[in-house]
This record gives sequence, structure tokens and C-alpha cells, in this order.
Amino acid sequence: MIIGAPTEIVEGEKRVALTPQSALALRKLGYDCVVQAGAGEAARFTDAAYAEAGVEVLPTAADVWAKADVVAKVRPPEPSEVEMARSGQILISFLYPAQNAELLEALKGKGVTTLAMDMVPRISRAQKMDALSSMANIAGYRAVIEAGNNFGRFFTGQITAAGKVPPAKVLVIGAGVAGLAAIGTATSLGAITYAFDVRPEVAEQIESMGAEFVYLDFEEAQQDGAATGGYAAPSSPEFREAQLKKFRELAPEMDIVISTALIPGRPAPKLWLEDMVAAMKPGSVVVDLAAERGGNCDLTVADEVVESANGVKIIGYTDFPSRMATQSSTLYATNIRHMMDDLTPGKDGAPVVNMEDDVIRGATVTHEGAVTFPPPPPKVQAIAKQQPKKVEESAEEKAAREVATLKAANNRQTWMLVIGAIVTFLVGSVAPASFMQHFIVFALSVFVGFQVIWNVAHSLHTPLMAITNAISSIIILGALLQIGSSSAIVVILAALSVLMASVNIFGGFLVTRRMLAMFQKS
Repeated sequence: MIIGAPTEIVEGEKRVALTPQSALALRKLGYDCVVQAGAGEAARFTDAAYAEAGVEVLPTAADVWAKADVVAKVRPPEPSEVEMARSGQILISFLYPAQNAELLEALKGKGVTTLAMDMVPRISRAQKMDALSSMANIAGYRAVIEAGNNFGRFFTGQITAAGKVPPAKVLVIGAGVAGLAAIGTATSLGAITYAFDVRPEVAEQIESMGAEFVYLDFEEAQQDGAATGGYAAPSSPEFREAQLKKFRELAPEMDIVISTALIPGRPAPKLWLEDMVAAMKPGSVVVDLAAERGGNCDLTVADEVVESANGVKIIGYTDFPSRMATQSSTLYATNIRHMMDDLTPGKDGAPVVNMEDDVIRGATVTHEGAVTFPPPPPKVQAIAKQQPKKVEESAEEKAAREVATLKAANNRQTWMLVIGAIVTFLVGSVAPASFMQHFIVFALSVFVGFQVIWNVAHSLHTPLMAITNAISSIIILGALLQIGSSSAIVVILAALSVLMASVNIFGGFLVTRRMLAMFQKS
């Protein structure tokens, strides 16, 4: 079958759903690929590059829609594109079905099977197809770059002969994929970065990236603020007031605010109000990543940069991923390719829409002449919900459990010693004295080694084993002493011992060195 990618017709959209590299991978799945002439030009993918990858370049979008069995797009199809679709065709694209009921009806009427890339369930198995996260990652990075382009100072602090430059202070609202990308970029540029999220469990992630988590002195802030699908849940009015109060305290100190708060299917919550903008210093910047859904800032205008009366710039671009079209097209095309991989279990170029598969069912919004949105909850999630919650044990219960565990371990060791003593006595009653000397040393060595290794934390086993193996290779000395033996068998065994002990020594130190290098800054 044939996969095709037409040129995106939305004004300013530079991305393309098929790249030469992804086309090569799709051909291995048994598909032929077609693309509209010039579809990848804005993303730096030439028609010649497509042709070299074995992709057929067609002159018009109508040719692509007519020839392709599977059509891959970035933006939701316009009515003129829906008219070119045909029954039995598969469309893969961003669709936002909760806001595009009329589009779903039109696609259903055409008999098109539609998979919305924005509806891929956020479960572990589907991460490779999570196009929302791919694009959000780019948007968060680009938001910091746009902020720097409109900010009149350095991000990092400097002390020069011409004077001292203080570091910029950046506040990131929302620590989802876009927020974390913005935090990482701002921190790497040297800014003092703060971040806020309604989910207190993300504080550790934020702090691990070098930013400071903004805590609220509010009871709800300590509760679970996460909703199904990995997004933040809507907050109560009381929590919202505490949140806004905290933002008003921070506003005069912040140089750059990057707001990423958005729940799919809902208008963007207003979090950075007009009075907060008025409290910011002249020259400050607000980047609103939720501009497409109304914006988190009162003054946001979609697709424009506006300046407030006190000289604060509010950036409301809705095309951050498109501003890095080469990178975003590459990631999105990879997401599409992984989707096709799941749709083609036989790797024979024949897509199978398996409605029993959680990922495919979650992304499918029209199928066999019916609207299949919204999907049922994923089975994985349902199973997780059925698991009983762990009951927190008290300090007394925990202490009693630890004492019982320790007693059991001591009893086990006592029985092992008793059994070992009996075995040693039985062996000693029939074995010569010279054998018993070596046997007892061997038994004690095994016991001590067992106790040393058994009581080491699992995370330390590899480095510990590596270094102890190297040190314990003192056995090489014994082997060297036996090299001059008159017995050929002894000489062969000694030589083998030297060889294996040498490998143990060098290998042990090499493994240890490589593991320590993992924790060293380059």
C-alpha cells in the first residue's frame, strides 16, 4: 500500500509529516511513499532528497490524496482536503476531536478511518508515538529562545570591567513536557529559574534540573493535582486564589515568565493577569504557550507580540514547533512511522486497525462509518485503578517488622553454622589432617565472602564485585608458585589460573573505571 504526505495548507505551517529518513523506514514495513512537490521545502527537505530515498514526488495535493491509501498530515484537514478523501482511506494527523465535532462528522461521512496523533494514550508502550510530547518539547525550548530574542539582557550573570550584569530570573508555569524543556533550556543558559505546578510530585524533577520549585502554603497543594492522561487537573477556586496571590508576589522579581498551563479540550486558564504584567519591570517578557486556546495571560493576542503600557512584551505565537520545522518534522515523522509500525503487525505493507489495541483504539476517532470518539479508558489504566492502595504503617509496626526480619535472619544464620559444623565434623572424621586445614580455610572464606556480598545494597553490587574481583586475584601469586612444578597437570592448571586471574584483574578495574566515569562531569 501507499503512504502519502501533502503540503500543509495552513498559513505559516512549515512542518511536513513525511521525511526522507522516515520514508526509508516505512519502505522496510512494506509501504511505498509519495509526497507532494515542495511539501518539505520549508523544513529543508528537498524533492531531490525524497526522490533519492525512493519517494515518488507528485505535482499536486489531489494526486497525493488520489494515490495514497494512508495520508499523513500535521494540521487537521481543511474542508477542501476532506473533499479529496475517499472511503476506506486512513488519515493520520493532529485532529483535536473534542473541538472539531463537525470535522469528525465530515470524515465519517467520507468513510475515512482517522487516527488523531493528539489522542495517543499516555502509557509507557505509546511513548514512541506521543507526538504531543515531541512537539511540546520543541515548543518549550523555542519559548526560551524567543524570550531571549525579545529580552534586553543576558540570561547568565557576568562581572566585567564595564560593570556587573545580574542573571535573569525566569518563572515557568506548568512542569509538563514543555515546561521541563523550558526549565532545562533556561537553566543551561545561566538564568535563575523558578517553576510552579499544581502537582507537588514534580518538585523533585524540577529541582533535579537546577530550578527552584515554588511551593504554596495551601492544603490542596499537598494533594494529587494530576488528572488522567498525565495532565494537571483543574484547581478549586480556593487553590486558584492562593496561586494568584503567589504569582503577584513573584511578578515584580521575574524578568521572564513562560506559561505552559493547558488541559486538552479546555480553554486555557488565566494565570498571569493584567495587574501582574503591570507589576513586572520594563523590558520583561511573557511567553504564552497556551495562546492557541485563549492564553494564560490576560494580554495575550494569538500569533502576535504585544507590548503593555509599562513596556512588558507578551509573545503569543501559536507555531513554536513550526519555527523549528526541520527538527519538529523529523520527530513528528518518526512518531508517524512508529504508529505505522503498530498498524502493520505483519510488516507486509497492510495496515490493520485493531480496535482491541489500547493505543490504536485510543487514537482512532472515526472508523467504518462511525465516530469512535471519545475512546474508553485504556485497559492498563483500569487495571491500575483496581489495585488496592497501600496502607501506611505506623512507626511501631515498622519497628516490629524490622525486628522480626532481623530475628529470622539470625535464626537462619545459626542453623547454617550448626549444619556447617556437623558437615565439617563428618568430613574430618575420615579425611587426612592436611586436607582439613585447606578445607576449613576454604569454608571460612566462602562464609565471609557470602556475608560481605549479601549485606551490600543491590545498587552497589556491580562496582563492588568489580573491585573485589580485581583485589581477590591475589590468587595469581599462588598460581605463579606452581608454574615450576614437576607435574605437567599442575603446570597447565597454574597457567590457566594466571590467565584467568589476569583477565579478572584488568577487567575488574576497567569496569570500575567506566562506572565511576558515569558520575563524572565532562
